[in-house]
Amino acid sequence: MLVDSPPEQRAETAPAPPTRRAIRAFGLLLALAVLVLVALASIAIGAKELSLEQVWHGLFQDTGSYGDVVVDERLSRTALGLLAGVALGLAGAVLQALTRNPLADPGLLGLNAGASAAVVTAITYFGVTSLSGYVWFAFAGAAAVGALVWFLGGSRSATPVRLALAGTAISAALYGYLQAVMITDEAALNKMRFWTVGSLASATDSTILQVLPFIAVGSVLSLVLARPLNAVALGDDTAKALGADLNRTRALSMLAATVLCGAATAACGPIAFVGLMVPHVVRSFTGPDLRWILPYAAILSPVLLLGADVLGRVVARPSELQVGIVTAIIGGPVFIFLVRRRRTAQL
Repeated sequence: MLVDSPPEQRAETAPAPPTRRAIRAFGLLLALAVLVLVALASIAIGAKELSLEQVWHGLFQDTGSYGDVVVDERLSRTALGLLAGVALGLAGAVLQALTRNPLADPGLLGLNAGASAAVVTAITYFGVTSLSGYVWFAFAGAAAVGALVWFLGGSRSATPVRLALAGTAISAALYGYLQAVMITDEAALNKMRFWTVGSLASATDSTILQVLPFIAVGSVLSLVLARPLNAVALGDDTAKALGADLNRTRALSMLAATVLCGAATAACGPIAFVGLMVPHVVRSFTGPDLRWILPYAAILSPVLLLGADVLGRVVARPSELQVGIVTAIIGGPVFIFLVRRRRTAQL
């Protein structure tokens, strides 16, 4: 006698209809085209006004100051924005699936707080003054907090609630330490106030090369985890019935999110709302399948980050607004609107 599969298992294993898959694939190509356009706009538009001809000469003929502005500043800035956007989008999507919380982001598990605390420690107690120096402290801080959250969350018995509670508690303690040090050390305050708002302005080839391997490894690991995380999202009992290894999946997910968030935060500072909003928006039109959410988030998060960076350069000419400020200004109202919609995307 044949026994019908549970509805959750059928939902997990049954492929999407061909028409729906085609629509999703077309949407992915469209998102990629938008990303290319936004990246080109990031190279062509800046606080210093240049014509398209000057930008072209700066890119391919390196004519003096044009080449300095376009290649050394805008091109590096755009490359870092692409990498950081991919990292934040994937980290946010993975953490939302891991915690089964559509409002989760890299800050929920204390990763941003760990990176910030490590940077202020490097500046105050070790005399580190350059970005290339404290980028490693930031990454180490995020990694240490990620490991601590995993340990306090119960390690092999970790649950989404335990991980979120551990991350929240650690974040509160670290931000208290951060404020205490910055109040008592004026030099640390002057250096940290620019880093903590999040910016792409300090992008250099050296910074990009330092974070590129980590973002590449974290991105591949996140994409590989799409199917196991789909099972975990159905609940522990269903995931076990489908053959998912809950402990391994959660441990690898924490590792991927920590590597991605640590690298992005180290290079740009803590940037809010990108890892929170983009996966949430993506889920509203792709559904809960992470095999689609992750690629969409990896493409659309750089679109938001680079678009916000371009907007920050334009609205405050000849100065500029840091990208972290712009994403907060844009993300706050947009996210409130999304949350208040009657049909908010659920995990």
